[in-house]
Formats: sequence, structure tokens, C-alpha cells
Amino acid sequence: MRLARYAHPDGRIAVGVVLDDGIAELDGDDLVPLLDPTAAAAAMRRSTTRVRLDEVRLLAPVPRPPEFLAIGLNYADHAAEGGRDTPDFPIFFNKQTTCVVGPGEDIHAPKASTHVDYEGELGVVIGRRARHVPVEHALTVVGGYLVVNDVSVRDWQRRAPTMTLGKSWDTHGPTGPWIVTADDVADPQDLRLRTYVNDELLQDASTREMVFGIAQQISILSTVMTLLPGTLLATGTPAGVGALRQPPRFLQPGDTVRIEIDGIGVLENPVVAEPDDTPTW
Repeated sequence: MRLARYAHPDGRIAVGVVLDDGIAELDGDDLVPLLDPTAAAAAMRRSTTRVRLDEVRLLAPVPRPPEFLAIGLNYADHAAEGGRDTPDFPIFFNKQTTCVVGPGEDIHAPKASTHVDYEGELGVVIGRRARHVPVEHALTVVGGYLVVNDVSVRDWQRRAPTMTLGKSWDTHGPTGPWIVTADDVADPQDLRLRTYVNDELLQDASTREMVFGIAQQISILSTVMTLLPGTLLATGTPAGVGALRQPPRFLQPGDTVRIEIDGIGVLENPVVAEPDDTPTW
């Protein structure tokens, strides 16, 4: 089941199931409760409204997750391209949730840096409250999967050991285009991932190449903290990031980043100069 959150032309926000012939609209405007298969099935039975996909604008499936967690150097080839050893223990960090945007929304190239980079990743959405989950049961707490672009401001990322400052800029967390529920993904560790900038293929890998698999990541994180429904987990990026190319390939206004994950979907976002907004202080 593909669960989408979207805006009607009149601005009304809705959620629904993406079908071959459009979207079956469901109750409410929050996808997180629908990550429970029983709730989703019941909502689908009540659905009487259909809309065409091309009549609506897709939005971030979970616009303000309880947490947005991510992992560094989780593909050996990505560690190697930067001259780093493969880590013995996962390097987790967080992205502030205000960075989240949806498919088609702008990625801002900020005034304070020219070192903006793309990172195509498989994203996990936690479906139910989880704490101290053994590895062998960890995938049972997954509600679904989506595409994530872990946009990174590399010079700010290097300024502090936590990486949070470089990972949390407004608009630097594109997610979407929808959530594919866990029961529709046969093996999340066997998905091909590709990242394009302006139709140039820059990343091409399989999720089987992760150093720490999704179940292992969830088990470790849930040992430390309670994972709440709607929490996003970006599971790492493969080799081919812009900062480590020769010469470096940082994102510029006018670029378009497209990330494709087989069986999940396509996430595409344009890059624009940060607008001259009035400060809010």
C-alpha cells in the first residue's frame, strides 16, 4: 500500500492510498495512524472519494516527525571514497525536524555556504512504539519506507563533531513521494538506489551493501531511546556524494536532484537560492 499526503487545488490537506487510477481518499490528514495495517484497511473500506494523482500536489508524508535520525558511513564504498575506515559501531546523528520538505519542494542553497551536497537514502518510518527491540524482531516495528535526500552542508558539518549543524538547514530533508507500507516491501535490504543531478547518474548502489542493516540500526537505537510512531530513520548513503568527487560537485541554484529507489518511488526536488525572507526575530 502506498500512503500519500497531499494538497487539493483548494489547499485542503488530505491523505489517501495511491492506486493505479488515482488516490483513494481516507479520513483525516495524518498518515501516522494509518501505519497500523488494521487501521489502514478499515479506512480504505470507508473510502468513497477518488481523486486523480495529477490533480493534487504531493506533500511530505510525515511533515514533523517525532525524531529524524540518520547514520553516517553506512556503506563501505562511501567510507572508502573519503579515506575513512568502515566503522565498527554505527555513527548516528539527528536532523532537526524543521528541515523536512516534500516532493517537488525547493532545496535552498543557503547564503552562508556553497558546499551543499546530496545524499540519496532509503528512509524508514517507525510504525509503532518501540523500546529494547531485538534484532530478529526489529523489522516488525517498521510502518513503511520512503525516499530521503539527506542534504548536507559540508563545511558546517565539519565544524562540530555531532554533524547536526550541517544536516539540519531548513529544506534540507526532502522525503517522499509517499510511504510504501512494510508489508509491500519484500526485502528492504535488496533495493536498488540511484541519485541523479540534472539527469546525470551520480549514485548507484543496493541497500544490501549497508554496513549496519535496518534491523540492526533499529535495535541499537531502541536500546537507547523510545522510538515513537512517525519517527524517520535515514539509513545511509552510498558512494558518489558531491563533496568527494574530483572536482567536487556541490549543488547550485538551477540543479534538480532526483532519487529513485526500486519498489519505493522517485523523489525529485529543485535547488534554488535561499530567498530574501525578512528575519523572524
